[in-house]
Amino acid sequence: MKREFYITQIHQQFEVQRAVALLGPRQCGKTTLALMFAEEEKELRVHHFDLEDPADLVQLENPMLALSHLEGLIIIDEIQRRPELFPVLRVLIDKKKEKQKFLILGSASRDLIQQSSETLAGRIGYLEVKPFSLIEVEEMRRLWIRGGFPLSYLSSSEIQSFRWLKNYITTFLERDIPSLGIRVSPNIMRRFWMMLTHYHGNTFNASEIGRSLGISHPSVRHYVDILSGTFMVRELQPWYENISKRQVKNTKIYFRDSGIYHSLLGTHSEKQILVHPKLGASWEGFALEEIIRIHNASPEECYFWGIHAQAEIDLLIVKDGRKNGFEIKYMDAPRVTRSMLQALEILNLDSLNIVYPGEKEYTLKEGIKVIPLSNLISQLT
Repeated sequence: MKREFYITQIHQQFEVQRAVALLGPRQCGKTTLALMFAEEEKELRVHHFDLEDPADLVQLENPMLALSHLEGLIIIDEIQRRPELFPVLRVLIDKKKEKQKFLILGSASRDLIQQSSETLAGRIGYLEVKPFSLIEVEEMRRLWIRGGFPLSYLSSSEIQSFRWLKNYITTFLERDIPSLGIRVSPNIMRRFWMMLTHYHGNTFNASEIGRSLGISHPSVRHYVDILSGTFMVRELQPWYENISKRQVKNTKIYFRDSGIYHSLLGTHSEKQILVHPKLGASWEGFALEEIIRIHNASPEECYFWGIHAQAEIDLLIVKDGRKNGFEIKYMDAPRVTRSMLQALEILNLDSLNIVYPGEKEYTLKEGIKVIPLSNLISQLT
């Protein structure tokens, strides 16, 4: 599958930078994407270093010597394993501006790969690569149940997908987190991650989780930052309006991949999910991620909003001078509620869309529409 959306963005980044970093969770397709891009750069020689390959690690023991004489496109995979390479890359980028392009791949955010944002400031463009989405695949329910990781989505059966996800979670806890230099107990981290399934789509209460696990509030905060920085969870910030009513101030937590969420819930088929108490929360998280991706919205443009015990809105995207609100419902025929009317008026929304898994699109009231999730792509891209 050729991921044209990302390849176009890589080209655009290279128009203004000599280095581009593709950041995203392990196994989301970064390496395949980099090699696809390399195939299009036919006039350039391509050099690929995988920092999980012992032979490539040996070559880069003296990185300045190994890289300085190369010309063309230089791909460095799993950069989080060798963050000390960033100062070397800065020197090379400044010295050989026209002869080298660097495509850097990492399985953690730039905040976790600490030296990149400081050492390469002004010299590198960042692009977050995500698992498959509705922009790229057509089977919505399969994507929802299995998640977007290519090897999960493309598995021959739901059972095979579930097994792959279980192995992925174990490897993530036991290998990927330690590779970032983060020292946490895999068992405690697994328990913490599983506990987060109960907060998926809800406001986050660090003190409550800390008491349940017997860990401190700062430790809870640290674990959330790890999962957020490795693209496993999204911490959605609250939006504030200048009103006298008491608004929700805590953040909300969402699993970014529905397959990971279902695996930690212990559900491995659509039949099981459709009768699970977390059905509505599962659909909400899945649709929320798809809406954000369709709008190409950054974390700084995405919020939720609520007034305690009165009104709320699941997702608010503030972008390009517009406020677009989204309510996400797993039901056959959504209706207007008092909460929606309050949100529309108080937030002065440009639109309020109720996103559901059905097929019909219709208007409930001026400014409020019911839209199938699958229809958003054609309308908003």
